[in-house]
Amino acid sequence: MATSDEIMEALADFKEQCNSNKRLRRMQRDWTKVLHYVAFDTGDKFTMTVKEGEIISNESSAAGTPDVIIEGESETLCNMFWGDINPTQMYLKGEIKVKGTQEDIMRIDAITAIIWPEV
Repeated sequence: MATSDEIMEALADFKEQCNSNKRLRRMQRDWTKVLHYVAFDTGDKFTMTVKEGEIISNESSAAGTPDVIIEGESETLCNMFWGDINPTQMYLKGEIKVKGTQEDIMRIDAITAIIWPEV
């Protein structure tokens, strides 16, 4: 089980990887969303705010109205943000659940494929 601090650390790493990837930023420049992440084993909730393809904040609470909700065990979320596991495979196995539009789900899939092509 991952702690809230570990997940926030993983989110910070994910933010750095996304924001420093010029190709990804160019591709996602029209994507502005609020994402909520829920660790169902601990009850912890996190908010990621994306504006024009840039992650502008991560919060250790459920803030704002989410466009996308991603749920999974705390350890799975942590490993996903660190790039240790493939989020698409976890989604297909049912180990994470994603609630959002089909377009948003496809964008998230594209983001992870660009950041971690070998995972």
